[in-house]
Amino acid sequence: MTQRHPLDMQRCADCGAWWALRPYACAACGGTSLAWTRASGEGVVTACSVVHRAPDAAWREYAPYTLVLVRLREGPVLMGHAAPGVTVGDAVAGQVWEHGQHLLLRFEARRPP
Repeated sequence: MTQRHPLDMQRCADCGAWWALRPYACAACGGTSLAWTRASGEGVVTACSVVHRAPDAAWREYAPYTLVLVRLREGPVLMGHAAPGVTVGDAVAGQVWEHGQHLLLRFEARRPP
């Protein structure tokens, strides 16, 4: 099975609603024309947690590390890793981070233009 990009989400072709989970129909309009679409990755941190105890050896070298919930500008909320110092309310942008054989999402503070 091919792994999807962490920012690929379902988007309703009928009403334009975005879905982080993989629904069979759009909860906003009931449409079933869902297509994989790449989200911008830009959003605002709504929750933040610093992990001090790694769950296994693969993560031990990264501890402490930050996990965040981010409300994307498209609407869905995603969980991902974050650069140190990222806190609730920060504007962030998500990038792909390769960890072993997995593609993960890592958010960094967005710099003003």
